[in-house]
Amino acid sequence: MQDQEIYQQLASRLDELPQGFPSTDDGAELRLLAYLFSPEEAVLGAQLRMTLEKPGEIAERIGMDVREVSGLLKSMAKKGLIKVGGIPRGGMGFGLLPFVVGIYEMQAGRIDREFAELFEDYYQKTRAAMVQVQPPFHRVIPVGEAITTDMSVQPYMSAASLVKSMASWGVSECICRKQRELLDEGCEHPLEVCMVMSDRENAFPGNEVIRKLDLEGALEVLQIAANAGLVHSVSNHRDGHWYLCNCCTCSCAILRGMKELGLADVVAKSPYMAVIAEEDCITCGACMERCPFEAIEDDDGMHVLEQKCQGCGQCILACSVDAIKMVSRETGTIPDLVGTEEEWLQARAASRKIDLSNVL
Repeated sequence: MQDQEIYQQLASRLDELPQGFPSTDDGAELRLLAYLFSPEEAVLGAQLRMTLEKPGEIAERIGMDVREVSGLLKSMAKKGLIKVGGIPRGGMGFGLLPFVVGIYEMQAGRIDREFAELFEDYYQKTRAAMVQVQPPFHRVIPVGEAITTDMSVQPYMSAASLVKSMASWGVSECICRKQRELLDEGCEHPLEVCMVMSDRENAFPGNEVIRKLDLEGALEVLQIAANAGLVHSVSNHRDGHWYLCNCCTCSCAILRGMKELGLADVVAKSPYMAVIAEEDCITCGACMERCPFEAIEDDDGMHVLEQKCQGCGQCILACSVDAIKMVSRETGTIPDLVGTEEEWLQARAASRKIDLSNVL
């Protein structure tokens, strides 16, 4: 089998996942995969399932030697190309990881200029196709200062509350900003603010990419991100969160699409929106300058554009006279939030009209 065909099979397998892996006319996706996967790894990856399986189960199912399969799986897991974890029946299992959010983000410790260029080439050719599928990958949650004591807030609605509900925390460098820096197009935002979390204690021991944090350290990273004007976002479901992104429209692969292409609904809005009290506003323009989504305009006074407002709360941090507050959006103005990642996967698969039985 020729290498081109090998990587085409892997690309097709990744595109069978709900997250998607769009193809290009010139094979940009194949060049990207060839950089990450050896031909042997690509052959095996194209036969993995989303469901975690033991090496022996995989070897038996696909007709390969178990020792060869085990060695490849361990190598691929170490490079962040597949997922690995404990399984209910005991032992460790391995499974297919989506390209985004998944394989790409796991390359924060390996990325170099060549990979950055390959990704940018692929990103420019597929970003609209990737981020316009519903439901979105991410959901915005407000900065802590935007939440007031009179608001009814569940933990999954607030960044600080979500962090406090966990038992383990870690932080790594943002691969999106590293990628832009390697292309000499970096921004001024802090780099080490990509957060991971777990409801299990000691979930991130000895990881080469993730720096372990305690709760105080996790909240400190969250505050650094908020002060830098970054947007808190998490996976677009209610339960089972394991990461918290701190995004900017200049580097974030998802938010760049919103700004550069003028795309709407790239991320799911928070259940809140900003409102400016005209009687208190001094029209200094600080909120308009701070807003990452250009959702505030000066039209004979500062006004929030409801359709553009993502409910991140950054404008509140900019206001020196407390003229801005967050209010709950009207019922029915944003889609209902699904409960679990599995429900999100099913909704995404239905939107893309793909059959998950092929990859489960």
